[in-house]
Amino acid sequence: MSPLFKLTFAAGAAVLALGAQAQAFPAPGKTFTLIVPFSAGGPTDKVARDLAEALRKPLGGATIVIDNAAGAGSTIGTAKAFRAPPDGYTLLVTHVGMATTPALYRKLPYVVDEFEFAGLINEVPMVVVGKPTLEANNFKELTAWIAQNKGKVNMANAGLGSASHLCGLMLQQALKTEMTTVPYKGTAPAMTDLMGGQVDFMCDQTTNTTSQVEGKKIKAYAVSTPKRLTQPAVYKDLPTLDEAGLKGFNVSIWHGLYAPKGTPAAVVKTLNDALKVALKDPDFIKKEEGLGAIVVNDARANSAEHKKFVQAEVAKWGPVIKAAGQYAD
Repeated sequence: MSPLFKLTFAAGAAVLALGAQAQAFPAPGKTFTLIVPFSAGGPTDKVARDLAEALRKPLGGATIVIDNAAGAGSTIGTAKAFRAPPDGYTLLVTHVGMATTPALYRKLPYVVDEFEFAGLINEVPMVVVGKPTLEANNFKELTAWIAQNKGKVNMANAGLGSASHLCGLMLQQALKTEMTTVPYKGTAPAMTDLMGGQVDFMCDQTTNTTSQVEGKKIKAYAVSTPKRLTQPAVYKDLPTLDEAGLKGFNVSIWHGLYAPKGTPAAVVKTLNDALKVALKDPDFIKKEEGLGAIVVNDARANSAEHKKFVQAEVAKWGPVIKAAGQYAD
């Protein structure tokens, strides 16, 4: 066998091996893991579990398990996903924290741009809600009440980097006022104290507020999106914050799917194709709409556009967080 033939044969074998590797994904019987960098039962966990159900069929009936790796404002679980084998079987489902942690943390154990972006999943509107005994009955009355009680108003959030923390920062800047922020270790204790009247109000995801608003355990004042919400029905009469006088106010909490750096392009494409099928699943859409979430049906479901969107969000949130001077160690 001539040296040239040997070289050509070796190169051809390598190409065939790479092709076989790509075609073999997903391997029959192989289990997928979705890392969620938040506690079980929270909004991101709910999204991930709904998504896992919708992804099973387009991934060949694969078993998909959830790994809740919570802590340090989502950075522990995100770092775990970043260090995972880049074979496509360990993925990350996380929210807007992917874009805000670079400003919130001086040092991160991962680089956001080095993840492989598999596609945006949904957007979750935010709602300004108050304790049930709050005197204000609409947003105009709420802003007047805040002005009258300057220095006495308490605004809850679920902790540094949480959706409620980020929305609260934007709200304070838009209202041009400072309030006493009360951080909690998660949404559940914050909501419990809001319902009990220990704190005055908060701005949180519809995934966290809907059942309490429907049960009249808290008051709802306005939504954070440019357009009014039609679902769930309990929000259909609420004005947007833009309509209520905070022109241009637009905050939503989005979720995306990511793979570790170095995951083969063919594998990322397979994951993206599966995600786009899942995003059209009627059961998935119904579950998300029931939580007030809007399933993505535009170009951001594609890998490249997802990455561009996250980069734009990094640029959007960085100045807001820096202006507030709120950092983690």
